[in-house]
Amino acid sequence: MCGIAGIINSRDRDADLQREKMCRMLAMIRHRGPDQFGIYHDSKATLGSARLSIIDVSSGQQPITNEDESLWIVFNGEIFNYVELRPELEQRGHRFATNSDTEVLLHLYEEFGPGCLARLNGQFAFAIWDARKQILFLGRDRLGIRPLFYAHANGSLVFASEVKALLACPEVTAEIDPVTLDQIFTYWSPLPGRTVFKGIQQLPPGHFLVSSGEETTVKRYWELSFPPETTTSAANGRGPDEYLEEFRTLLTDATSIRLRSDVPVGAYLSGGLDSSIVAHLAATRTSAPLTTFSVAFEDRDFDESAFQLRMSRFLGTRHEVFRATHVDIARAFPDVIWHTETPLTRTAPAPMFLLSKLVRSAGFKVVLTGEGADEFLAGYDIFKESAIRRFWARHPDSEFRPLLLRRLYPDIPGLASTSHSFLTAFFRSGLLESNSPYYSHLVRWRNSARARRFFSHETAEVVARDAAQNRLAPELPPCFATWGPLQRSQYLESTIFLSQYLLSSQGDRVAMAHSVETRMPFLDYRVVEFCNRLPSALKLRGLTDKYLLRQLGREFLPPEVWRRPKRPYRAPIYKSFFCEGAPDYVSELLSPQQIRSIGMFKPDAVGQLVRKITSGLQLGETDDMALAGILSTQLVHHHFVSHFRAKPPVSAQDSDIKFCDARAAAC
Repeated sequence: MCGIAGIINSRDRDADLQREKMCRMLAMIRHRGPDQFGIYHDSKATLGSARLSIIDVSSGQQPITNEDESLWIVFNGEIFNYVELRPELEQRGHRFATNSDTEVLLHLYEEFGPGCLARLNGQFAFAIWDARKQILFLGRDRLGIRPLFYAHANGSLVFASEVKALLACPEVTAEIDPVTLDQIFTYWSPLPGRTVFKGIQQLPPGHFLVSSGEETTVKRYWELSFPPETTTSAANGRGPDEYLEEFRTLLTDATSIRLRSDVPVGAYLSGGLDSSIVAHLAATRTSAPLTTFSVAFEDRDFDESAFQLRMSRFLGTRHEVFRATHVDIARAFPDVIWHTETPLTRTAPAPMFLLSKLVRSAGFKVVLTGEGADEFLAGYDIFKESAIRRFWARHPDSEFRPLLLRRLYPDIPGLASTSHSFLTAFFRSGLLESNSPYYSHLVRWRNSARARRFFSHETAEVVARDAAQNRLAPELPPCFATWGPLQRSQYLESTIFLSQYLLSSQGDRVAMAHSVETRMPFLDYRVVEFCNRLPSALKLRGLTDKYLLRQLGREFLPPEVWRRPKRPYRAPIYKSFFCEGAPDYVSELLSPQQIRSIGMFKPDAVGQLVRKITSGLQLGETDDMALAGILSTQLVHHHFVSHFRAKPPVSAQDSDIKFCDARAAAC
């Protein structure tokens, strides 16, 4: 794992100045790769790498070049099938100077060009500079596990693993984009390709970028896809046991290749089905006892520690626990926003940020996690909700069909005791809009969008102008209409919530804040494509979620774990920011003066929300998320707009730096 950065086609040809800029950019992402730094420079390009040494620790320092030094690469991530790819490349005549997956990727590109991406099994964001043709190639993994941002400024294309590195260049500045802010308050994250900052873009998952001179193009090389509805509704002659055998083989191999590392590998253990299966597969494939890591909460509404300890004892792991208090979450939140670089409508990344600190202090750089199972095997309640509402919509006057909704969302305090009439009215919204491509998510999005009432007049006006041009809705592939209802909802959940929030703010960004790499066997593209081909009933059978995975869990896990209902990972919001000992920044940033000075929200509306909390009233889910969104937006503005400061540049005096100057032919 690493952090990468680059400046291409700068009008400023001063070599010392370009190197100085790169040293400042790398300083901003030192946390992503504190072990080594490397810089390549020629008259058109400057590339940088901050390396976290995991594979080929001794000789894999970047940038890495090919045999004739015409291609140079900086790479963030892991290519898990590099062991299998290397012999083929050697047979084709490529010579290797290292044992790293980075060099395998470089030669693969040299051999196949952009077609190399289809051959990769990994999680990656990388840049290759063709010094002879003066072409930049950027690539990002299929699902967006590793980040990559870019901006055009002063005649240059600037890119980096994190926005803060871009902002270390004087030409790039931060300004909050109200349209993206509206997306975050509606969809819980920006839509693919966008960031909350005007003029700063993110290379979407499954895409590559080519820049040559003044022309920059972005193209898709992989897309999440499903068979037509007629083929996903039946088993096509295959029995459940056949699917289970193939699934077991794929997931086992996906876990095994993610154990490839020259440093120890641990695992997160939430106490749920997904992480428990991954931990089991890892524990049975390592010679040393597996070390597992968990978050526990002082707030019982969110705590799952009993199941975590049960699984740790069952697997015989060495278990480490971080116990999160309300104050811990509030104190960590500003640092979380510094690393996630976006407004958040939840606090769940904060305990994960603190857990990754525990992982690193325990001597680990790599952990396996269970992300992806809920999206691709239909584990979330939103999939059941959609199925119930479609069932109800066929007889909208039924008094009994909406009663099924009581079986959902047990993790939301107070919902189980909510009156039947309220639940019916709440979920009836858009009930008969079943022809809408967004049907499964309309209730969530409309409910979340109620937080727009906190937007200032200026913010709302910008959003309204953009909405009038119909640019706010998520883009859909041409074949979307041919998929079944479950597959359509899976697509929306995976391309928005998973890629844009879960793998970013709750995944890479808070883990790499402490130089920890997360690896996700369920997101092996072979596992994803297998799950997408499954009959719907092997994912969601009635109201039983992740049916096929539970059959696998039956083989590996205690009954109380594999039978356990899905409980989404969540963390307290308003109770964290308005508890005894809460830090002063909360009241300062929510004060009328601060709200008014930044201008994104209405001071009176925010003040009313604060008074509601301080009076002892319990917040509903929408207001709770709005609070997190408002406070995190204020922090984003503070960190990156009004008070941004670049860090002192990395230097040879305090770091191991590799300089490659093409004009001096020295490296």
